[in-house]
Amino acid sequence: MGEVVEYPVLSLRRGEDRRLRAGHPWVFSNEVDTERTPLSEFEPGEAVAVCDAEGEVIGLGYANPNSLICARLLVRGARRPIDRNLIADRLARALALRDRAFAKPFYRLVHGEGDGLPGLVLDRFGQVLVGQIGTAGMERLRPEIEAALKALIAPRALLWKNDSAVRALEGLPERVELAFGTMPDPLIVEEHDLVFAIDPVRGQKTGWYYDQRDNRRRLSPWVEGRRVLDLFCYAGAWGLLAARHGARQVLCIDDSSYAVEAVIDNALRNGLAGKVSAERGEAFEVLRALRADRQRFDVVILDPPAFIKRRKDFKEGAIAYRRLNELALQVLNPGGILVSCSCSFHFGRADLLAALRQAARQADRQLRVLAQLQQDLDHPVHPAIEETDYLKGFLCHVAVP
Repeated sequence: MGEVVEYPVLSLRRGEDRRLRAGHPWVFSNEVDTERTPLSEFEPGEAVAVCDAEGEVIGLGYANPNSLICARLLVRGARRPIDRNLIADRLARALALRDRAFAKPFYRLVHGEGDGLPGLVLDRFGQVLVGQIGTAGMERLRPEIEAALKALIAPRALLWKNDSAVRALEGLPERVELAFGTMPDPLIVEEHDLVFAIDPVRGQKTGWYYDQRDNRRRLSPWVEGRRVLDLFCYAGAWGLLAARHGARQVLCIDDSSYAVEAVIDNALRNGLAGKVSAERGEAFEVLRALRADRQRFDVVILDPPAFIKRRKDFKEGAIAYRRLNELALQVLNPGGILVSCSCSFHFGRADLLAALRQAARQADRQLRVLAQLQQDLDHPVHPAIEETDYLKGFLCHVAVP
């Protein structure tokens, strides 16, 4: 079994261990017995042993006294240290899962808590990795992560895209830096039977959204001969796949000049320039203009950024989702297909369905759900953490009453 690993103790108040014992890895600051173990005694990212009120070790993790989530568990019990061997083992398990699921090395390699590495995201683009670190604990473990990746994959390059606003909550600076190697220009993504050139520095997140990969495939049977509108298109993954599968015309819209440039370049790269066009514009304004111009489409794709980042924004965000879907329905031909997605954790599947129902009523349309959409399997859900089950969507058939 090995010896018990000793770390500084972080004690919980009585009764605050139940959620952790049920499998959740987060400790909130109001659950800590600060009289016995003041949070101010811990350094951001310091390894700790989280104990219940009787002193029994629940698990080992890392602390951050400056964050609402003041500790995150990596190990249950206390018989395995938080070191390079642990990181290497978790990375190897994550790689084994992806290698069984995907024929080519283009996927999310590590999805934070879903892969037992809270605060770490790694996306793989062949022999190039782009990562994000969101917690002080993972920042401290960065040398171990890099060494383990070199031994496991021997990537050509690793870029840290640490420019997320969530780092501020952990007291970490935002910065983009090359850990090692040489980045190709452009970076290439292979998805389905297409290739995309991206720039992870200018682009969003790590540069790509693998979470929608399977959902994009599920739309393919519905696009042949159709006119398609792809809103919030980013680099064109939805729209170009629709064109590849027989859509007669695809209009991609995004309010980012980088995204519009990427779509045009990727359409040329895949021999689809004759079918795909891209324009810069704000989605709500574009939809209103298309409605006023009596433009109609057979397929509309809505894959927006999160409208609800905090629970207090729910009401305003819910209205935005409803209005967006209503406008989309107003430019759909009878018998059209609507893909409607949300990546707002605080806006659940039932909430999105309610927004669709309200939008259909306001637009005087009949709506039928053909398929429920979720994040792809390289974004595993931790069963105890609702926040890891964030992506939801519906593939709908829409008709005039």
